[in-house]
Amino acid sequence: MRIVTMNAFLPGYHNIAGWAEENGHEIVLVVTPPAGAGDRYDAAAPPFVLGLPRTADVLITSKLRTVAAPAIAALEPDLVISAAFPRLIPAEILKIPTYGAVNLHPSPLPAGRGPNPVRLVFEGATTVGATLHRTEAEFDTGAILSQRERPLPENLTGAAIFQAWREMLREVLEEGAARAFAGEPGAPQDPALASEAPMFTPEELVLKLSDPGAALVRKSAALNVLEARSKVIVAGTKQSVRRIELVSAGEESSQAGEIITYHTDGWTVRSADGVVRLYTT
Repeated sequence: MRIVTMNAFLPGYHNIAGWAEENGHEIVLVVTPPAGAGDRYDAAAPPFVLGLPRTADVLITSKLRTVAAPAIAALEPDLVISAAFPRLIPAEILKIPTYGAVNLHPSPLPAGRGPNPVRLVFEGATTVGATLHRTEAEFDTGAILSQRERPLPENLTGAAIFQAWREMLREVLEEGAARAFAGEPGAPQDPALASEAPMFTPEELVLKLSDPGAALVRKSAALNVLEARSKVIVAGTKQSVRRIELVSAGEESSQAGEIITYHTDGWTVRSADGVVRLYTT
């Protein structure tokens, strides 16, 4: 099959490229927006196109209707697959491929629609998920072709969440693309179960040591999936924290934030209900 992929984040592209190679499909075009144009993914990373194979045909444009649509149509693709593509894909593109357009999304839709699905974990979800769905006029609303959901990793870190996503996104792509090629329409999403996942606010990046330890571990993992963004205030100073580990819980404390031990790579401090270890490196 001839595949057009639309990406702005290298792991999303690599997932599709690996699937295509294993199944004998050909990626005939990669479409991506210009660097800096509404970026949502790891601003510190090198430009997306620098990580693509030198043999890849790449279209860099923000003009999806007038530039991307004619270029895609000329290639006569069988399927358009988007993953981590921060733009609405217009009808002019959606109607082109023989088997339609599909999107990979790292949440169990309809929960977690939007640019920041890890917000579900931040707000208390006990699972992570992934979905392949048909692409519609609005973000993350199309019929579901395949879905996975797992309990949160036992050793809960940002890296562990990201690895779970990688595995599940590959599984749903494998299963869901086969269903798209078979002409299956997918299962409509239930709007009553939908929730939105907007980006984190600056205030949410600063965790409160007055929270329970398990909540601090969960929130830090959610914030640090792509890079260390979580912060805490220790000894009156805002500090970046790469990981938080639960040491003990079950004892209410009126001294949340108190430093118990200094380490070369962080601190051990009291939380609302016990003790946590903060890692800075």
